[in-house]
Amino acid sequence: MNDVTSATLASWVEGYRKAWLSNEPADIRALFTDDATYSGVPNDETPWRGVDGIVAGWLEHADTPGDSEFEWHQVAVEGDTAVAQALVAYAGGITWDDIWVIRFAPDGRAAEFTEWPIKR
Repeated sequence: MNDVTSATLASWVEGYRKAWLSNEPADIRALFTDDATYSGVPNDETPWRGVDGIVAGWLEHADTPGDSEFEWHQVAVEGDTAVAQALVAYAGGITWDDIWVIRFAPDGRAAEFTEWPIKR
């Protein structure tokens, strides 16, 4: 079993934000295993699959860099899974409260990412 730490989660979230701001494929790829899944909502019937699918989906739905404010904190870390709560406030006035559930591979990349977005 892979025991995730708070430091693993913090480093991953920092990398996620870097990728979010850059929209660079290499930054996105650095976050996910080759066979990872990325679900934009719980029980997503069509998650992005594999790192290539994640990069393609990410870029298709990319935010404009600098268009949002971002805060987050750790909710839980147990075994290979971490949960984070994020607040994303966009310049246009839309704010999202998100829960992220991330299952990590031993190397610190995400094998599964599920977002629980709630619009304020």
